[in-house]
Amino acid sequence: MIRVEPNGVEIPAGEDDTIMGALNKHGYTFLVGCRRGGCGICKVQVLEGEIEHNRPIAESALNTEERGEGVCLGCRAVPQGDVRIALLKSALRVTNPLLHPPAS
Repeated sequence: MIRVEPNGVEIPAGEDDTIMGALNKHGYTFLVGCRRGGCGICKVQVLEGEIEHNRPIAESALNTEERGEGVCLGCRAVPQGDVRIALLKSALRVTNPLLHPPAS
């Protein structure tokens, strides 16, 4: 499960889903850049839980200090169980309103 703060959106994540991929599957998005781990636009802060980057990422996109502070790249970060994250440079947006009908 991925929980996005501060709005509390919760979505499930498949075993190999990246944070960005899982959000996209469930009709959400945030800043998107190269999607290859090279630009750093999709940085998120991991508040709770563990992630692994599923492929190499550029040191220029995410340096050692940021990694030590729990920052990861959403396009490459695969949750290892439940995680709670905060977006750093953008807000969560609904891309598919059909997946998110208004509350009655």
